[in-house]
Amino acid sequence: MDVDYSNLKRILHAMPDTIRLALEDQGVMQAYKERPAYQQNDYIGWIERAKLKQTKEKRLAQMIAELKIGGVYMKMKHSASAK
Repeated sequence: MDVDYSNLKRILHAMPDTIRLALEDQGVMQAYKERPAYQQNDYIGWIERAKLKQTKEKRLAQMIAELKIGGVYMKMKHSASAK
């Protein structure tokens, strides 16, 4: 499923290999791709803005958990991400 990022008003964040590999290893890449473009982009930017490695790891773990659960985005219930 190709996502159209053309309507985003925010800076578009490229996905780092570390995040891509984590999504693939955890089996949630498809769930990630099913999210709206803004959610995909926000997750990447949020993770990458962390200054500490531990914070990046914590944020990555949260994203993966939310993708596994479905219906949750940044600890909030969200219908656009519901399975």
